[in-house]
Amino acid sequence: MKRILGIAVVLGLVGALSVIAQEVKPGKVEVIDLGEGVKLEMVLIPAGKFMMGSPESEKGRSKFFETQHEVTLTKPFYMGKYEVTQGQWEAVMEENPSKVKGAKLPVTHVSWEVCQEFIKKLNSSTKGGYRLPYEGEWEYTCRAGTTTAYSYGDNLTKSDANIDGDSIKAVGSYKPNAFGLYDMHGNVDEWCEDWHGDYPFAVTDPKGPATGKYRVLRGGSFSSYASLARSSNRNLSPPTLRYGNSGFRLARTQ
Repeated sequence: MKRILGIAVVLGLVGALSVIAQEVKPGKVEVIDLGEGVKLEMVLIPAGKFMMGSPESEKGRSKFFETQHEVTLTKPFYMGKYEVTQGQWEAVMEENPSKVKGAKLPVTHVSWEVCQEFIKKLNSSTKGGYRLPYEGEWEYTCRAGTTTAYSYGDNLTKSDANIDGDSIKAVGSYKPNAFGLYDMHGNVDEWCEDWHGDYPFAVTDPKGPATGKYRVLRGGSFSSYASLARSSNRNLSPPTLRYGNSGFRLARTQ
C-alpha cells in the first residue's frame, strides 16, 4: 500500500483532492525513565496537512460526524508509541484502576478527568509538556499518510488489530503504522483532549469547541467491530465516566 502525507487542495464543496506524495517514516523516539525500569516512549511526528474525516463512499461512516475537511498541523509534536500501560500508570499514580491486571496491558477504567490527574502528576515529575492528543493530531498520526479507512487499507482484520474480541492485549501485540505507532486501531478507545463538536470545512491546528458535554474517544477497542476502529471514526462520552474498554495515549508539545 502506498503511504503518503497528503498535501491537499480542496476545490469547491465537492472536495476534489490533489495530493503530492511524500514518504512517511517512523520518527525519532524519545525514551523517558519513570523509575524502577518503567519507560515511556514518545515518537516525534512531523507537521503536515491531511484530509480529516471520511469520504461519503467509506463503509460504516457517520454522515453527521465525519464531514471531510482539510486540516493543517503547523508544528511537530510527540505521540505515545503505545497506549499508556498499567505499569506506567502505577509508576506515576501508585495505584491501578484496571480490572484485568498486567503491567504491559493498557490501563483501563480511567475517565477523561482522571487522565488529567495522571498528566498533571507526570508533568510535575518530568520536564513537562504532556497532554492528551487533540483529535486532529490523533487522526493524523493514526492515518500515517494513508487516505484509506484504516492505516492498513480499506479492510481491518483480527490479525491487524485487537478488535471484535473479549479482552485487552499487551500493547505492541500487532504491527505498527508507518509512523511507528502501535494499536491505533482497537485494543482500547483512546481519550482525546477535545470536546465533541461538528467539523468546520478547513482548519489549522484544531482544538475542538471551547465547551461541551462530551469528550472525544478514538480508535475503537477490543470489543468494537472493525467499522468503529476506522481512522475517522469518532466516539464520545461524558468526561467523568470510566469504561473497561477505554484508556489513552499521551501527546507532548515539542
